[in-house]
Amino acid sequence: MQRSERLAEIVEIVRDGRLHLARDIAEALEVSVRTIYRDIDTLVANGVPIDGERGVGYLLREPVFLPPMSLSLVELEALSLGMAIVQEVADEELQSAASGVIAKVGEHASNRRNAPKSWGFGLYEFERAREGLSHMPLLRRAIREGLKLRIDYLSLDEQSSKRTIRPLQTDYWGKVWTLSAWCELRRGFRAFRIDRIQMCEPTGSSFQPEAGKTIEDYLRHVAEQMDREKDSS
Repeated sequence: MQRSERLAEIVEIVRDGRLHLARDIAEALEVSVRTIYRDIDTLVANGVPIDGERGVGYLLREPVFLPPMSLSLVELEALSLGMAIVQEVADEELQSAASGVIAKVGEHASNRRNAPKSWGFGLYEFERAREGLSHMPLLRRAIREGLKLRIDYLSLDEQSSKRTIRPLQTDYWGKVWTLSAWCELRRGFRAFRIDRIQMCEPTGSSFQPEAGKTIEDYLRHVAEQMDREKDSS
């Protein structure tokens, strides 16, 4: 977890009006108590109204508000649809985050009160997209932290293979999720359907951005492929 994310999590924890001990916050966020002390000092220095002291506990003495948002109803509709899709097809962490986004926008968007009462969307036929989502927390972490992964992959023609990959990006295509990665077995970029990944685990090794193997290189590679196909058609 990046520090900015941890600071936001601390605000979320203490905003319920109850007293929270630093050791409980530290345990929830899996960091040291000393780290929590430093983070709270940073939040207070930046104007977040947290009261308390070390050894006693901390609470938020007044709400922290988002600035007013002038979103049109169409923009609200687009945001709501996007978050509804995330709630349907993402892993539990992202589902929870999507619910939080919708709740906060509902509270703070200035045009929300003009929206019709029948607000929301019915989403169906996402069963295939849900397959393989048990791997998503690890995939997202590997992308953020540069972790190499070992996967067992079953191709569309039912051929199984074992790969060591550098995860670069996940994409959602309406029915399936794919993982763009550098494949060490094939020595090239590959896009894996996440619902076809049978097993996924860390190798214990990490990787740094390397020329020719980054997400920017992959996107350039895809663009060049599309140009070649267009020229040959």
